[in-house]
Amino acid sequence: MREPDRFRAAVGSWAAGGADAAEAAVIARRLAGDGVATAVLVEGVSDRSAVEALAVRRGRDLTGEGVCVLSIGGAMSAGRFLRLLGPPGLGLTVRGLCDEAEEGWFRRGLEQVGLGVDLNRPAMEALGFPVCVADLEDELIRALGPAGVEDVLAAEGDLPRFRVFQNQPAQRGRSVERQLRRFLGTTSGRKARYAAALVHALELDHVPRPLDRLLPDDR
Repeated sequence: MREPDRFRAAVGSWAAGGADAAEAAVIARRLAGDGVATAVLVEGVSDRSAVEALAVRRGRDLTGEGVCVLSIGGAMSAGRFLRLLGPPGLGLTVRGLCDEAEEGWFRRGLEQVGLGVDLNRPAMEALGFPVCVADLEDELIRALGPAGVEDVLAAEGDLPRFRVFQNQPAQRGRSVERQLRRFLGTTSGRKARYAAALVHALELDHVPRPLDRLLPDDR
């Protein structure tokens, strides 16, 4: 796979279904034939950042392996992307990561493309679709612990801002874990930046299970 960004853009336009969808589908098919073997579907940009950061930590070359991580813009799009990329469409191996509250969208999408019937969470994980409790940020915060996350904030220069945030009336009385999770999502781009930073701070034997189980085995 030589052009993963072009493949992502083409699939995104194809999925959006606009005037250029047919042309985008042709491009996506051509690029898929150039070495894309596995599409990893994640809900947002921060999830993609975390997945790609873990690949770096583990010495993986996802592009060389034919693995493309795609942000689908929310779980409601899961079924559409599964139809385009999975058995009814390009016939790629598909994997994905979803939040606990959005599990149903992925489960129904998998069932609709013929990848299972009456799927439960263990069955979804066996198919390569582990579920985060409650979301990936929550998983990473629990894996590192509040002190570990604050160490990352300090390294990134954001710990003073977090202290100010903690003193806001709406945050007083909340657990540090809830404060951290809210803080990471308060500024545009911060969630994606910290998703990668938190993964880089993890001990590799403490990677949260959903993230650990997401990528296909090394080739």
